[in-house]
Amino acid sequence: MAEPSVSIIIPTYNEAAAIGPLVRYLRAAAGPAEQGLEILVADGQSADATAAEAARAGARVLPCPQRGRAPQMNHGAAHARGELLYFLHADTFPPADFLPAIRQAAQQHASGCFRLRFDSAHWFLRLSAWFTRFPFDFIRFGDQSLFVRRAVFEQAGGFRSDMLVFEDQEIVPRLRRHGRFAVLPTAVLTSARKYRDNGVFRLQGIFLLLCLLYRLGVPQPRLRALYRALIRQANH
Repeated sequence: MAEPSVSIIIPTYNEAAAIGPLVRYLRAAAGPAEQGLEILVADGQSADATAAEAARAGARVLPCPQRGRAPQMNHGAAHARGELLYFLHADTFPPADFLPAIRQAAQQHASGCFRLRFDSAHWFLRLSAWFTRFPFDFIRFGDQSLFVRRAVFEQAGGFRSDMLVFEDQEIVPRLRRHGRFAVLPTAVLTSARKYRDNGVFRLQGIFLLLCLLYRLGVPQPRLRALYRALIRQANH
């Protein structure tokens, strides 16, 4: 029986430095014999060379009419050919065996993610990452990546395009309604660049504040405005 095809969807905005190494890593991890993989870079009108670097590395670049992670990932999914969709951030590297891992998990689960590991030895980040092994939706974030059967993604309605932040937290409970959600035992490696730019404890405090406000129903435009005002981002 043929393995299910996989579409990796990477939303980007000004990720010229990161996207090439990531795409080349994904190709190398998949191996030359892998036929059922496509890599789609859903670019949100980057002002740098993101699109050119992604194409040079072997990805298919999709210019997105609307900027924002949720609409960009939906745009990528709409153009994907795979039976499994795998949403991945541009600064996150999945484990080398990610393809067989998600294919095996998808046999019994509708969707799922990996645990998290930061590219930093800071004790607090290692502790925070350790908690991602537990099956609690409030600690599910997009940095952990997300795989989902295409049919389940479509049944759930995809990402909500009106979600300006926390689109990753919002979709997981909806995916669970269509089948089991897996937290795989291996970890993705994600960049701690925002923590380095903002300070570990300061940024974690901001995230906790924003999460609380989100749970309390603060409108999305207000949450995004606070996010942009409080968090320094070198590439935005």
